[in-house]
Amino acid sequence: MPEITTFLPQYESNQEYNADLLRKSVPIMVKNNISTHPINYAIWYEYVAGNNSNLNNAIDTLIKNKTPFDDATSLSLYKNHICNASVDSFEKINTNLQGILNNTASTIQASSNKVLDSGHNFSACSTQLEQSQDPIEIKTVLTSIIAETKQLTKISQTLKTQLDDAHNEMDQLRHELSKVKEMASTDALTGLLNRRAFDSEIINLIDCQENTTHCLLMLDLDHFKKVNDTYGHIIGDKVIRYTAGLLKKHTSVHHHPARYGGEEMAVIMPNTKLTDALKISESIRNSLSSSQLKQKDTNQSIGTITVSIGVTALKHTDDISSFISRADDALYKAKENGRNQVIHH
Repeated sequence: MPEITTFLPQYESNQEYNADLLRKSVPIMVKNNISTHPINYAIWYEYVAGNNSNLNNAIDTLIKNKTPFDDATSLSLYKNHICNASVDSFEKINTNLQGILNNTASTIQASSNKVLDSGHNFSACSTQLEQSQDPIEIKTVLTSIIAETKQLTKISQTLKTQLDDAHNEMDQLRHELSKVKEMASTDALTGLLNRRAFDSEIINLIDCQENTTHCLLMLDLDHFKKVNDTYGHIIGDKVIRYTAGLLKKHTSVHHHPARYGGEEMAVIMPNTKLTDALKISESIRNSLSSSQLKQKDTNQSIGTITVSIGVTALKHTDDISSFISRADDALYKAKENGRNQVIHH
């Protein structure tokens, strides 16, 4: 499943993998009379990839009910199942923000006009007072000044109330934007960082190297395709979520566990010694292999699930590519050596 960048997804760059998905998706689109424009291709790309169970269930239901895949249906599928931080959320926040700005501008303009009118009135009253010697006329002018002053006080209070309301609404929008930002950096299935957030964190780590040790873990569930093929994607998703929970449990608060793609995960470990990274890796591996995972509805065991882990420490000469590649090479060796083990490059 692609990771999320704001409300647009970023897809895998593996050409062979994408070509395979293309070969699978186009015939299905042709069969269901679906236009091959970018939004539709993104939908069916994910469908044949099989990692987005909610999208697949929605499409299967539409196919079963023989619902036509028109543009409205496609856009709904894209918004609800591909865009993690939904377009609707941004549109709502933008509309509310524009409303606050318009209302505040109108209030300030109206208040400004009233203050300007009061200024003219005060000026006229001042001139009248200078020229008048009649006590009754002077009293009338002073009464007008007092009334104008009360009006200004009322305008000031109204403006303060409306500005306070606008401030409170802006605080609420900031809170909503914070939630949307969190959604945009979080993998929907696991609650871990998504690929975009992972990339951002590892860039920060490379750019801000200090005289301390930083480590990277790359993890991949062993024989995961067999789990999906045997028990289905819903069980597969639960296995991924369970593994993600182990990452959260065994890593420290300053670590950054992420879903790297599919069943592959990663943990960026700033300020962490290699020996500590290896201990944490073993804790994760051992906890998963010793877990007795069962299907909730039948209580049937799904067998032992294991994970292979590659570990490396950051070198001063590393760039992003070399750092990740070295951890990935260690992961590959763990797979090659029999899986269910931790290998340090």
